[in-house]
Amino acid sequence: MTHPLPQSVLFCCDHNAVRSPMAEGIMKKFYGQGTYVQSVGVKNDMEIDGFSIAVCQELDVELSRHRSRSFDEMEQWGDDLSSFDLVVALSPASQRRALELTRFYHLEVEYWPILDPTGLGETREAKLTSYRSARDQIIARLVERWGPAQEAS
Repeated sequence: MTHPLPQSVLFCCDHNAVRSPMAEGIMKKFYGQGTYVQSVGVKNDMEIDGFSIAVCQELDVELSRHRSRSFDEMEQWGDDLSSFDLVVALSPASQRRALELTRFYHLEVEYWPILDPTGLGETREAKLTSYRSARDQIIARLVERWGPAQEAS
């Protein structure tokens, strides 16, 4: 059963370099600007992953300008976690952190177990296959939650 689009969604994962930026970019592409979408990591110790950029580019989703940030940086920069309607955690560590940070807020935290493609595959093509698998899992969850893409392109 699909749900109406929320006003704001925060995707989170471990480093905000692979899964959460892909989810952010794909959601914006599929559902437009009607929903405020951001992403964050438990830590910010990596730049956006080149394989994530490549597999999203296949869908005309631009990630190369993404700048990774952590939950702590998000709050320092003025984004209030309580202003989001939904937090979607894409890793166990980010789910724990999101639940810890939102325990005093009335907002929903969902866990989507998305494959971590980093470190999988020996060749470039095998790595791309792993990243495509993670991307496609994100797409399947988005469509399951909010229905088919509404993009006007």
